[in-house]
Amino acid sequence: MADVPGGEGGGGGRHQKKRAKKGNTRIDMTPMVDLAFLLLTFFILTTTMYKPSTLQLSFPVPPEGPPPPLDKVNNALTLFLTKKDAIYYYKDAFKVGETQITATNFKDVEKLLIELNKPTIEKINELSKQLNENKITEAVYDSLKNKEQGKKEALFVIIKPDKDARYRNMIDIVDEMDITGVGKYAVQDTIKADEQALLDIEKAKL
Repeated sequence: MADVPGGEGGGGGRHQKKRAKKGNTRIDMTPMVDLAFLLLTFFILTTTMYKPSTLQLSFPVPPEGPPPPLDKVNNALTLFLTKKDAIYYYKDAFKVGETQITATNFKDVEKLLIELNKPTIEKINELSKQLNENKITEAVYDSLKNKEQGKKEALFVIIKPDKDARYRNMIDIVDEMDITGVGKYAVQDTIKADEQALLDIEKAKL
């Protein structure tokens, strides 16, 4: 009997299919990097750099002769904030040899502010009443309130904390401005020598 020809290992032999080789998926980024640097160099060389410009100011010519007298200080109050939550104050303009400072505290300063700002507070209360009765809008109320607080006769407060005052004192006194309806107030970080001399005398009593 003739034998059937066959390959070794159970067949396959020369009829076995070869697997296809996978292609290389790596992308060479070198040309793109070169292109990016060329574009960057191009834009840097062709861009117009910012040139600083100047603004010419024209100041008014000062008037000849002595300066006109300043307006009289009207309803002004200067507050000094210092150590141990103490407050000292004087009213109107400071006059050397005449002005004396008075001691108060955060408990009583609200009464002082209300008393000195009483006319403005009364007008603000009247505006609040009209607002609650829907006679005026909130926008009108804010406008009229700011107008009353900005009038010449309204109280103007100058706040001067010294080196011994605490940051909390400054926050509290600004809150008092809002509570008592004081719309005109300023904070100054310098105290005049004559004012400091009086303040030091009073601070020595604390």
